[in-house]
Amino acid sequence: MFNSPEYYIKIALEEAALAERGGEVPVGAVVVDADGVIIARGQNRRERDNDPAAHAEIVALREAGRVRGSWNLSGCSLYVTLEPCVMCAGAAVNARISRLYFGAYDLRFGGTATLYNIPEDKRLNHRAEVVGGIMENECRNMLSKFFKDKRK
Repeated sequence: MFNSPEYYIKIALEEAALAERGGEVPVGAVVVDADGVIIARGQNRRERDNDPAAHAEIVALREAGRVRGSWNLSGCSLYVTLEPCVMCAGAAVNARISRLYFGAYDLRFGGTATLYNIPEDKRLNHRAEVVGGIMENECRNMLSKFFKDKRK
């Protein structure tokens, strides 16, 4: 059973809230299989794991690979609260994600719509459909509040 993109972004926002409670930048992600079943969740873990690659998307993609028993996630969709950076967009392409949905645009580091559009780059051997701006205000507000509070 496939739900709306907003449904999955809401779940990614729950992951982002968990990240924030752990002192991380509040970004969350979920991977959904072709039947609409969530097979993996991820949240930023860079501070917790001392890992520069532990972005929510990477955490979720790694878990999805374990669940499926394969790095190839063809047919799956990735939902994330913030536009993936270049590293995460590249990981989604390498994982063969079919669709990538995100909430807030990232004007500084965006690798899927603003600065670059890696998932839809025709020069690469795999492409993913990209849809941005889903629940954009909710996603952006969570991040803005986090950074505003951090500066206090």
